[in-house]
Amino acid sequence: MTEPTASPTASPTASPGVDTEEQAALRQSVAALLDKRSDPAAVRAAMASEHGHDPALWSTLVEQIGVAALSIPERYDGAGATWVETHLVCEELGRRLTPSPLLGSAVLAAQAVLATGDDAACARILPGIAAGEQAALCWASEDGWATPGVRASGDDVPTLSGTAHHVLGADTASTLLVVAISGGDVGLFEVPAGTPGVTVTRVPVMDPTRTLSRVEFDGAVATAIATRPSFLARLRAAGWAAISAEQVGAARAALDATVRYTQERRQFGRTIGSFQALKHRMADMYVRAETAASLSYSAAAMVAAAQSPGDGPDSDDAAYAAEIEAAAAKVYCSEALQWITGEAIQLHGGVGITWEYDVHLYFKRAHGTAQLLGQPHEILAALEVAAGL
Repeated sequence: MTEPTASPTASPTASPGVDTEEQAALRQSVAALLDKRSDPAAVRAAMASEHGHDPALWSTLVEQIGVAALSIPERYDGAGATWVETHLVCEELGRRLTPSPLLGSAVLAAQAVLATGDDAACARILPGIAAGEQAALCWASEDGWATPGVRASGDDVPTLSGTAHHVLGADTASTLLVVAISGGDVGLFEVPAGTPGVTVTRVPVMDPTRTLSRVEFDGAVATAIATRPSFLARLRAAGWAAISAEQVGAARAALDATVRYTQERRQFGRTIGSFQALKHRMADMYVRAETAASLSYSAAAMVAAAQSPGDGPDSDDAAYAAEIEAAAAKVYCSEALQWITGEAIQLHGGVGITWEYDVHLYFKRAHGTAQLLGQPHEILAALEVAAGL
């Protein structure tokens, strides 16, 4: 039995206990646009395109809704909203698997600059990102995000050497922000994408809805950005929270697609969704998805609190607390989405792994996002240390 791929069901206009009236309106605007411009056919076309995303859709999201500017303060030409607004946009994009520069540029790159606390760097870089210009955050070594893959040398004129792996959107970015080892510390450096000594290579990926690149630095001249002690904690917290939001959206979409399929597929003279054993499995999927949403939005609230105006020990304490909550969200949501999409594949039967159905794309997104910014077992090991276990 075959059927055309159905688009994810329209998302609710509000999540009880989460969305304010303004946030619900933002969610509805994003959902309405994506329902029109990011259906399964559009997602597949974007995946196969030169840039790996639809530049026209990105422009619309930036210009009409302002998604790139949401969590950037007004003094840097942003919208001055809270982190939660960006979080719910990530969820809606994750619900549809929309290929987009949002995570790589408006989240990771922008939050890296904000996390430094360097006002001059923020004023120089963030207005462009808020306007939709793309930046990419270069960080991971070949072994992952625990240790940066790039080193900086030289005090007056820093130069970068080494290779950053798994870089989101580097092939379309105009600015590269590099987390690099500098002396005995980790710092942030700014490099225009066309700088001599920089080579960007797009690499094969498991998840076709997202591009990744390898960025090699060979004595590339960079601009150092001053950082504060809580820099990495703030960056990790924002990145992990945003990924968990995408995972929540994808989990809900995979569940919705499975429920629809089991209501339509007939076996032994009745729809398979009427069998009690399958109902129990889908109920378990629902519980996992909603629990993941609760933890993800708890992390979002703590990231927003850590980004509130103010500096000093209290601000840093809030950043460290947000990092721990976001780490827990990343681990739980990663494992929940992998399990939910695995169940979705099984409940779809053989067609679950065919190109005509979206469920295999959600399965690939689940395993791809689980690796971003650290694998669950790595983050769990760090959480054990933080908990004194």
